[in-house]
Amino acid sequence: MRYRKLGRTGMEVSELGYGAWGIGQFMWVGADDETSLASLQAARAAGVNFFDTALAYGEGHSEQLIARAFGRSLEVIVATKVPPKNLIWPAQPGSSLAEVFPREHVFGSLETSLRNLGRERVDLFQFHVWNDDWADAPEWRRMVEEMKASGKVRAIGISINDHQPANSLRALATGLVDVVQVIYNIFDQSPEDELFPACRRHNVGVIARVPFDEGSLTGHIRPDTKFPEGDWRNEYFAGNRKREVWDRVEQICADLGIQPSELPALALRFCISMPDVSTVIPGMRTLAHVRSNAAAVEEGPLVASALAKLRPHRWVRNYYAEH
Repeated sequence: MRYRKLGRTGMEVSELGYGAWGIGQFMWVGADDETSLASLQAARAAGVNFFDTALAYGEGHSEQLIARAFGRSLEVIVATKVPPKNLIWPAQPGSSLAEVFPREHVFGSLETSLRNLGRERVDLFQFHVWNDDWADAPEWRRMVEEMKASGKVRAIGISINDHQPANSLRALATGLVDVVQVIYNIFDQSPEDELFPACRRHNVGVIARVPFDEGSLTGHIRPDTKFPEGDWRNEYFAGNRKREVWDRVEQICADLGIQPSELPALALRFCISMPDVSTVIPGMRTLAHVRSNAAAVEEGPLVASALAKLRPHRWVRNYYAEH
């Protein structure tokens, strides 16, 4: 496992991180705690040292599983997130800081997450939604400075709204944000346009999330794919989305001369091919997921010719804007 600097935080994180939404037993049907614990421990054994969770993932259940798996181990870097008080994802245009992240809510959530994690300090504390208008609010700046001064937060981050990578540039310019988390994959290459250059200028770490586009880029989503009742992917892949996804996946495979089974490795290697990316955090609830993802990342970045073939597969769309 190779490691990269997480911006200016002083932390070095594994190129492959662990996205812990799926183990929270919320919205993803089929999560089993014992299997989840085994996958967490297998990831650590494979060299993964970065684990990304959130208070909203199963109302703290994901955080508690990480605590069960690793205790207070300082070798494990844990990132978590404060949920919006109004429980609306993503942040809506015009929403106020007082409505979404009032001080009492943010600090109360921090204390709850610390209890769930069994820790006195969290390595990275992220705002789970974002509206860049808030970057100008003095109360937000004071809140961030107070959290860092408290000793309970090592670094501050923003989990950028889906498909809105530029909705963070003002926050980065304040110098208060150490890390951003953003959707970045073969389909959504938009962070390369403005966000990644800004992160380079300000020495901000980048966490690439949703590398498989919620499963699209695993090659497993086909026109006849069925999801369990209650699984949120029934909404994400509603209408004609599964057919659209499969058509695009077939074209990627044809252009690169690969089989659909090889696509997950390609998708992960695409993410780490961008040097601005500190770590990529797929969900991996099973031992098989951990092993295959770790093996893929070990192969390293893609060669320039493969990247050139993937550039035309940028797919400009916004699920949340369409629904």
